[in-house]
Amino acid sequence: MKLALVRQKYTPFGGAERFVERALATLAGRGAEVTLLCREWTGGQEGGFPVEIVAPAYARLGGRKARDASFARAIQAIVAGGRFDLVQSHERIPGCHIYRAGDGVHATWLELRGRQQNAAQRFASRHHPWHRYVLAQEAAMFRHPALRAVICNSAMVADDIAARFGLAPDKLRLIRNGVDTAAFHPGLRAAHRAALRDKLGADDTAPVVLYVGSGFARKGVATLLEALARMATRDAEVWIVGHDKHAARYARLAARLGVAARVHFLGAQTDVKPYYGAADVFCLPTLYDPMPNAALEALACGLPLVTTATCGAAELVTPGANGAANGAIVPPLDPAALAQALDAMLAAGPAAREAARASAVPWTLAATGSALLDLYAELGAGPRVDAPL
Repeated sequence: MKLALVRQKYTPFGGAERFVERALATLAGRGAEVTLLCREWTGGQEGGFPVEIVAPAYARLGGRKARDASFARAIQAIVAGGRFDLVQSHERIPGCHIYRAGDGVHATWLELRGRQQNAAQRFASRHHPWHRYVLAQEAAMFRHPALRAVICNSAMVADDIAARFGLAPDKLRLIRNGVDTAAFHPGLRAAHRAALRDKLGADDTAPVVLYVGSGFARKGVATLLEALARMATRDAEVWIVGHDKHAARYARLAARLGVAARVHFLGAQTDVKPYYGAADVFCLPTLYDPMPNAALEALACGLPLVTTATCGAAELVTPGANGAANGAIVPPLDPAALAQALDAMLAAGPAAREAARASAVPWTLAATGSALLDLYAELGAGPRVDAPL
């Protein structure tokens, strides 16, 4: 099997990139000839797979659109050359055999983002050259005859693609990201809670809401801060793990809301496990997120999840009797509803933590790997191989 995976740019903190690196290492270790095609890659090569840099020249004045278009054309030329049995793209490039819709549907994201924008901003987004390019690429990709399968990491995304682009159900494959349930587990609570809380000045009884993610505007950090100001749990703290170039803006918002003393902006962390272990509830009030890895990791650690109806991880949240719910779902951009949900989940007991862990257990790396390899075998790229990703 000769398989190429396409990802334009790697960042060590990105969920899609972690998925790619894990997949490459495992598939290469099982005898497949796997090549990564990218413009930039700063990760390791633990699996021994080749990394092929595809960095064609482009007109700098054309900005992001010119950069992306040049990369897409170069990848299309490689696909046409027939070097690979299958080309799986994590970018919107018409003509690839498999597309992993890890970023969801761009058209949906623009519509949801419009809820945060005024009329002038919505107009600018609709007519921005890059957004128009991505929308055109997205539509052309989903309708291209070479497309054989779309890997969707949530039913929310699969249903959206089917409704918007008319893809047949047999082309839409629900394969969740998968989580390392051995690395992310409830035992992190005993291992890290006391030490990290002591480091951050929180006592053992302080209710702690954890957020993990970059892109604060899309993932709802402003809504979370506004909810904190409304919560009945007046001693609750919010810990924000993740990078955002506008982090200072959110710190100023926390100050205006009078909650700055109860908010920790912790930046990007190479190891988030101690934070899962030290927190009580995980919150991701995102405006749009297909299936965030952080939500799966938090559930696996036994943290109840509070998220929005426009997050794919909401599919994993189930109500339960006698405090056994594993989380709560609220509308996006609704701090009042979010405050109420956070108060309720902070008051939940051990049963909620047990329910959270149970909801993540089926979505192991082995399950994800098996589903991917079944797909490749079905598409004729090689024999079935059982291996975790």
